Amino acid sequence: MRKLLLVIVVVFLSFKSFGQELPFVKEAVFRPGEVLTYKLKYGFITAAEGTLKVLHTDLKFDGKPTLRLSVDGQTSGTFDVFYKIRDHYDSYIDINNLKPYFYQENIREGSYRRQDKARFSQTEKKVVATKGTFTAPTMQTFDLVSSYYFARSLDISKMKIGDFVKLNYFLGDEISQLEIQYLGREVIKTKLGKIRCLKFSPSIKPGRIFKKDSRLYLWVSDDGNRVPLKAQVEILVGSVIMEIKSADGLQQPLEIIK
Repeated sequence: MRKLLLVIVVVFLSFKSFGQELPFVKEAVFRPGEVLTYKLKYGFITAAEGTLKVLHTDLKFDGKPTLRLSVDGQTSGTFDVFYKIRDHYDSYIDINNLKPYFYQENIREGSYRRQDKARFSQTEKKVVATKGTFTAPTMQTFDLVSSYYFARSLDISKMKIGDFVKLNYFLGDEISQLEIQYLGREVIKTKLGKIRCLKFSPSIKPGRIFKKDSRLYLWVSDDGNRVPLKAQVEILVGSVIMEIKSADGLQQPLEIIK
């Protein structure tokens, strides 16, 4: 479940190059008070739910003000009976450049438990985590949560259909790279209404979760909010769909097509 959540979160990204500074719009597309909720469906069954929040905080790093990004994920219904998940993530990011300073996670999945912390030093290109110090390839390295929010504020105005983009992120005691392809624009139906979207497809590796020919598709609102609205992927048995349930505290109203 955690690996699938990772893929779904980080693929909402639009990065030009693994070795360059990534451009973003002058003002973040999110603000304190924003709350997004999602449901994760396995077939017709809701398997899990997630809540993402942008919060005020007085905590400073290197003397600079930050925002706290908070994510909670948990199983529901029958899945909660057989394999209970209660995951919590926090990321503290620079209020101006949106890069992370500090990340922590509290993972409770069945009998599995994990608590990790990571301190990011962007200028020194390193991440000091629970299990060691890791060297980063650029001065823009993200965690599971901050990558999601940074990506929403990226400038993708020059992207063309078929373009590939990349990012680097720290998770699970390593720094990894993910490649994503931009597929164009579509209108999709959501619980909130019909919305114009940007569509992406990341590269995924076959194995314990995905088929050899599996493709993951993602839709993000094509407006000033850049809210991820839907994700869909085939797995070894069946398919998984993530859909938005609610979006509160946005910078501007979602552009609903009547």
